[in-house]
Amino acid sequence: MLPAHLFIVASATVVGLLGGLHLLFTFRGNKFDPRDAALTDALRSVSPIISRQTTMARAAKGFHASHSLGALLFALVYGYLALVHPGFLRQSTFLLVLGMATLLCYVALARRYWFSVPFRGIALANVLYASGWALYLVQA
Repeated sequence: MLPAHLFIVASATVVGLLGGLHLLFTFRGNKFDPRDAALTDALRSVSPIISRQTTMARAAKGFHASHSLGALLFALVYGYLALVHPGFLRQSTFLLVLGMATLLCYVALARRYWFSVPFRGIALANVLYASGWALYLVQA
């Protein structure tokens, strides 16, 4: 049987890959652009009500980038803890609950607002994380 912490590492790896690809697609290519060229032009010229200092397109790019960084942070922190300090992670109910809660929030967002690839990836990360946590409990 694989050690429990390797499931947490695998979960973090999935989230990290998704976050890294999301960051790459944010700044390279047109993956997040609307299919309608007129809408792209409008988003580049219209400001949100909250401020005229940006446009909807610039704000969207910032939201995409910060979203990617959040996923990467999760991946790095939980991957690091599971690899370098697995005993500490295992003993920290707070960190285990926080990680699961974060992934559950991501899966709910993915189900409601995103599309099938990130939903499936985050669902896989949830299963891997939950499996690692369950093995921690069984091995206790």
